[in-house]
Amino acid sequence: MSSKRILIVDDEDSIRFGVHAFLESQGYRVFEADSCQKAKELFLASTPDAAVIDYRLHDGTALDLLRAFKQVDPSVPLIVLTAYGTIELAVEAVKEGAEQFLTKPIELPVLHAILKRLFANQRLQRQQRAVATRESRERVDPFAGQSAAIEKLAAQAIKICGTSSPVLILGETGSGKSQLAKWLHRNGPRAEEPFVDLNCAGLSHDFLEAELFGHEKGAFTGAVVAKCGLLEVADGGTVFLDEIGDMDMRVQSKLLKALEEKRFRRLGAVREREIDIALIAATHKDLAEEVGKGTFRSDLYFRISAIPLLVPALRDRIEDIPVLASTLLAQIPASRGRQLDLSDEAMGTLCSYAWPGNIRELRNVLERATLLCEHDRIMPHDLRFNLMPGGTLASPDTNLTLEEVERQHIERVLAEEEGRVAQAALRLAVPRSTLYLKIKSYGIKTS
Repeated sequence: MSSKRILIVDDEDSIRFGVHAFLESQGYRVFEADSCQKAKELFLASTPDAAVIDYRLHDGTALDLLRAFKQVDPSVPLIVLTAYGTIELAVEAVKEGAEQFLTKPIELPVLHAILKRLFANQRLQRQQRAVATRESRERVDPFAGQSAAIEKLAAQAIKICGTSSPVLILGETGSGKSQLAKWLHRNGPRAEEPFVDLNCAGLSHDFLEAELFGHEKGAFTGAVVAKCGLLEVADGGTVFLDEIGDMDMRVQSKLLKALEEKRFRRLGAVREREIDIALIAATHKDLAEEVGKGTFRSDLYFRISAIPLLVPALRDRIEDIPVLASTLLAQIPASRGRQLDLSDEAMGTLCSYAWPGNIRELRNVLERATLLCEHDRIMPHDLRFNLMPGGTLASPDTNLTLEEVERQHIERVLAEEEGRVAQAALRLAVPRSTLYLKIKSYGIKTS
């Protein structure tokens, strides 16, 4: 708490001295004012993190300061002290922005506890705002584009967004399944209720079961306190289970029972808890094939697959890449104070790549480009692809000239080799001197 600054406003020297000394002993930095006028000056000069204000001052009241302080910074917690406490006065102070209304004599440990709680709430609010800002920045319209595949998906999603039946979203990794799940929740009847998501991939049976259903104190070694499960947290809202195809078989049976009976028990509990949730599941696997292998329960498959939605792979909607790339680039924080745009050549390179990692890979490539680009426009040599199996370039544009194709290929290889001409020459199977001549003739930048 050493960085927290507290402004004390009271015209009684003894009270200011006592509160000042106590708060300093707790690690706060303390400023004092004995009048409304001085308090306003100090508030502007010291930008306190909280203020403790006596109600009656010789040149005004706390209500005057509450209004003035809230106009300067409405996020600063304000505590009002008074020797004349009434319900009417407390209500009026709270209406003007006071977080607490306390009567004198105040117990200093109580004041300290209140300050800690107010600062904790302040941190939580900042975190929530940061999360909301990040989600807003990262939010991608799941139907961006005009391809036939995405228009078909949009039409299907609009028809079923009000349903209470389970929805199964199918699609490759990174294709936007989670964004579609969030869209369904935001546009459904439970939009004002919780949206809780869990990625089932790689989670052990014990951990996954505890996360979904919660546990009672002492249910297993390490369960020192009771814990709510995600199904309980999402009551009234939506549960999104990503990569449900990787869920442990033992958890599958318990999930099926909870979905069918709308109740479950925490681990180690006797009492059953009722739930009302909408389920959205997603997977990149063929669940029918997994059922045939015996790794996914057929009854759970039929329970969750009443309404299937297929998210197309990015390579199947190449015509949507310009819209997606521009939208994603605008959401990436400006690099070094610049907002970049994509050159036509760079956009052509993006459209000629097969995107095995789909939209997630597109975002990563653009984020990397914003960091590496030295100008205001991203060029092909600024793009760095993480080539994986399936990450080869799509069929070339047959409208390009031979020189244009050669230039694009040289730019891609140089980008993958991070501008190292010697390594690029080895990959291209040409002498280094020849590659330098090509680079010069095409005006390709290598750094």
